[in-house]
Amino acid sequence: MSHASRTQTVLCERGLFSKGGFQMSLILVTGGTGHLGRDIVPRLLKAGHRVRIFARAPRPEIQVEWAVGDLATGKGLRAALQGVHTVINAATDSPIARRGGVRPLDFVRSPSAVDVEGTGRLIDLCHEASVQHFLHVSIVGLEEAMLPYAKIKLAGEKLVRNSPLPWSVVRATPFYYLLEKTFAGVAPLPVWPLPRTPFNPVDTADVADYLVRCAFDGARGERAEIGGPDDLSCIEFARQYQKARHLRRAIVPLSEHLGRRMGFIGGNGVRGTLSWAEWLDRGAAAAVAA
Repeated sequence: MSHASRTQTVLCERGLFSKGGFQMSLILVTGGTGHLGRDIVPRLLKAGHRVRIFARAPRPEIQVEWAVGDLATGKGLRAALQGVHTVINAATDSPIARRGGVRPLDFVRSPSAVDVEGTGRLIDLCHEASVQHFLHVSIVGLEEAMLPYAKIKLAGEKLVRNSPLPWSVVRATPFYYLLEKTFAGVAPLPVWPLPRTPFNPVDTADVADYLVRCAFDGARGERAEIGGPDDLSCIEFARQYQKARHLRRAIVPLSEHLGRRMGFIGGNGVRGTLSWAEWLDRGAAAAVAA
């Protein structure tokens, strides 16, 4: 085999070459059907990349490839990594995020099949497939938070940091849609108990922009955290929410320390551009249009 043929074979295996010549790299996105993933994928496509989404069930999107499988069990994962150059691991399993509120059981345990066992399995198979960049999405302040979910996320992040892969870790502050779910969950109550904790939640679209930049800037390792533009207390975010949703509820302040233990922790790195008030206005406008 000639040197040119060997080079073409290697590039093809890494998702950088096709029979027609050079092409943009093949990116596998785990969690591609979630809130963050739905913002990441169109940005990758706009940049000209080939995108493969690893999910339990495909959706009718013709611009992406679908790899059907389950990160929690590993089903379909090896095949999904064939020819992949970069993996953006945005998958997670948070019962609190799914339901939009904390229950007593959440102080006791959180599932680890996706965030720990699944991440470990993904790392091993990425190494086997010679993936060139493993970009892992994590959360700001995991070391301070007391909830089992935070401990699970931290365990998964440590697997990435200790892996032989060329890796990057991007930590983000809480997402706006999760904050909205939290406030919507307590909306029926006449009094809202909320911490005074200052932090800067962020829009998933701003996080997606940053992740796509990190995926292809050539750097590796721990990246700057990303948070939103507003440094406000949880109480002030709640007041803005009440104003936007035409609610009047009393707020009982809780300690700043409790808020940090619950995961209301700000980031000190990159700042998104969309404010909480603007995000709320967009949601209200979308509801009226619908």
